[in-house]
Amino acid sequence: MTAARQKRKRRRFRFGAFAAGLLVLAGGAPAASAATTERIVTDWHNGLAIGGYDPVAFFTDGRPMAGSADFEFRYGGAIWRFCNVGNRAAFAAKPEIYMPQFGGYDPLGVMHGVAVAGNANVWLISGERLYLFYDRARLERFTVDPDRFIAEAERKWPELQRSLSP
Repeated sequence: MTAARQKRKRRRFRFGAFAAGLLVLAGGAPAASAATTERIVTDWHNGLAIGGYDPVAFFTDGRPMAGSADFEFRYGGAIWRFCNVGNRAAFAAKPEIYMPQFGGYDPLGVMHGVAVAGNANVWLISGERLYLFYDRARLERFTVDPDRFIAEAERKWPELQRSLSP
């Protein structure tokens, strides 16, 4: 993130905190920010989805690769980073294909109705979809019967989504 962008972000944060404080003093409650979401795993400091890793690179390069601030795309209330313009264009055309399933939450957590953030360094592509896991033990457990875990997580995901901030 450039120094200028960091400065703008700090300025917005200070203003937002000031406005929220005024609302509380006036007896109101601050409204949830439309730019923030919990339905996709993001870093609350910078808004980056999946730690700034390029979601398309998992498919094209077969490994997690850090994206660049030069190739960003906003989608679903998060900032997605990419290694190159081609990956950004592929994601922009079909984000539902490339973004991690369950917004980047661990499918085993989702299966139990709990939002456990996945780790971009512990991943698997199954059924042409990207899954991120909290740790290697959960990934290994998942690989025993991925179809069963996916079906159960997909059944629980709508309910879990409703409990997360839009």
